[in-house]
Amino acid sequence: MTTKPELFQSKLDPVTFEVLKNAYVNLVDQMSEQILRTCYSFVIYNRDFSSAICDADGNTVMQGTQDISVHVGTLHLTAKAVLEDFKNDIHPGDVFIVNDPYRGGTHFNDTRLIRPVFYENRLISFMQVNGHWADMGGSVPGSFDIKSKDHYGEGMRIPPTRIISKGIFLNDVANLIVSNMRIPEERLGDLRSQIEATKVGETQLHALIDKYGIDTIETAFAEVQDYVERLARSHIQALPNGTWETEDFLDMDPQIGDGLIPIKIKMTIQDDEVSYDLSGSHRYIGCFLNAGFGASMSAAYAGTKTFFPNIPLNSGFYRAIHIELPENSVVNAPYPIAVTGFCSGAYEKILNACFELWSRIMPERALACSFNLEYLLIGGWDTRQERNYFMWYDWMAGGHGGRHKRDGANAMSPVFGVGLSVQPCEGQERLSPVVTTKHEIVIDSGGPGQYRGGCGVEKGGVLTEIEDTVMSYCCDRSRAITWGISGGLPSSPHGAWLNPNKEQEQFLGAIFSNVAVKKGDSFTRPSAGGGGLGDPLLRDPKAVLEDVIDEYVSIERAKKDYGVIILEIDRDLDLFEINENATEKERAYIRENRKAWLQEDIVKVEEKYLNGEIDEYDLIRRHGVIFDHAAKQALPNSTKQYREMLQQRMVPHWN
Repeated sequence: MTTKPELFQSKLDPVTFEVLKNAYVNLVDQMSEQILRTCYSFVIYNRDFSSAICDADGNTVMQGTQDISVHVGTLHLTAKAVLEDFKNDIHPGDVFIVNDPYRGGTHFNDTRLIRPVFYENRLISFMQVNGHWADMGGSVPGSFDIKSKDHYGEGMRIPPTRIISKGIFLNDVANLIVSNMRIPEERLGDLRSQIEATKVGETQLHALIDKYGIDTIETAFAEVQDYVERLARSHIQALPNGTWETEDFLDMDPQIGDGLIPIKIKMTIQDDEVSYDLSGSHRYIGCFLNAGFGASMSAAYAGTKTFFPNIPLNSGFYRAIHIELPENSVVNAPYPIAVTGFCSGAYEKILNACFELWSRIMPERALACSFNLEYLLIGGWDTRQERNYFMWYDWMAGGHGGRHKRDGANAMSPVFGVGLSVQPCEGQERLSPVVTTKHEIVIDSGGPGQYRGGCGVEKGGVLTEIEDTVMSYCCDRSRAITWGISGGLPSSPHGAWLNPNKEQEQFLGAIFSNVAVKKGDSFTRPSAGGGGLGDPLLRDPKAVLEDVIDEYVSIERAKKDYGVIILEIDRDLDLFEINENATEKERAYIRENRKAWLQEDIVKVEEKYLNGEIDEYDLIRRHGVIFDHAAKQALPNSTKQYREMLQQRMVPHWN
């Protein structure tokens, strides 16, 4: 409960204020419960949606308890877009639809339904529900086409549009929208589900008005935002003033090839405000990994909020944060530049870079880089019974970064949206002709450190009764591999394989689209683990031993990454033994050589890798060499940039 007098400055009594502050959260959660129980899409059912209540000016009053961070940080922008376009032409019973990333949204799949709420013919609020629609039309199933340089190939762009007018559902508008999408009946079902969810919010708000009165409700709208602003500013005020800088990378611009794409961030704390300046970030690139301004702002909000978990999230929080985004850049791509892959691209890089900056300021909450959000999409014709179109739309769990005095979490939802559920294989198999053959934690995938990164997961499948089917993949970090901090090592690269361990095996990379597949084809893709935190040679050998017993770390990598020599006595009985003398010698050997390994000629390193003298983890963690599996060669420009990054994040923290 709010008790500090300097934070509680309300016209309402403390009990009423606290009750209403939490009632607004509960209201949003009830909207979420409605969509969860009535949606048609398996993607939305697995919690790729968010809700919010906004005031009459479109400002977010409150989010719910499981909303996805990227959505919440932009919902107030799309409410304001409705106000901007329709001004006084907004009436009781209206509902609007919008998915426009150039108006403050994220990407076209994130489709928002916005209901203005009136009291005695006066606009007092907006109820908003955002759901990720599995297909928005465009050139490929799922609407993730890496070859699209502009939005015309990505799907249907919906500016603020009236979908219900004074209580009348506009069937013609709805049909126009969903007829441009695959599986239109599913899209229409989600549309109606989201509309009804906003109706639940309206009903609950009127119930609060009946109980407390309109004046009290509107006063609380303003004061919960003011309270969050004061709370945020008080936390920031307690921190030192200063400026901190870092950068992260996208893997590449496909039009250029070899070369990481930098995203630069300068964060400044001045008294009770935080500002982010992303000037110097790369110009927008020739694929869909760019972010619009709304998504990049949301990344900075979420990256900050992660380090202040006790602060509720509404527009009051945003008042204490200022963000400078250079125009025509990868973090502020203008219309009509492609942005659908922002979630795996610029967004996650800004988010993890913010984590690193805040880890320097608040080391007690430190968090290394986490695995990258990824989507694998398979769309085509299901011929198991009747010939129906299907969309298999999957995201993976993976490892979060090492934390202050704690290892990173294994097999977690991405930091993009920790409220996401891991989709149950049984449900996917019932809905689509794709059978899961593997879903397991990947040994050695957690970035080594004094505190290990969480482990990633590998998921594989086989295609059964299909026709005219294609596969697409939205990811990144096959080259800008998930990194550690304070001396911690990287984890492992992302990427998908078609027909693994077969004669026709093919590495497809971390981004591809419209790859034709046929009945009997198989696939697999591992997610990365999180980066390590702290020098791995400082990790307690007993902790390494426990990792070996739990099969998070192999005996071989215990030696190479941690310098811990472990003897296997009986694996079935979990009997292992640390050779302390050999461990001491191995750690001394690594300390003496690891800086030189990181500077070894990449041609020689490439030769060793191709000859089988070293493995991929050696390539990445010891030598910092970025390798293109499709071309079977090291990438000199990417390697140079990646090594420079490791020199900053790792080497200064090694003894």
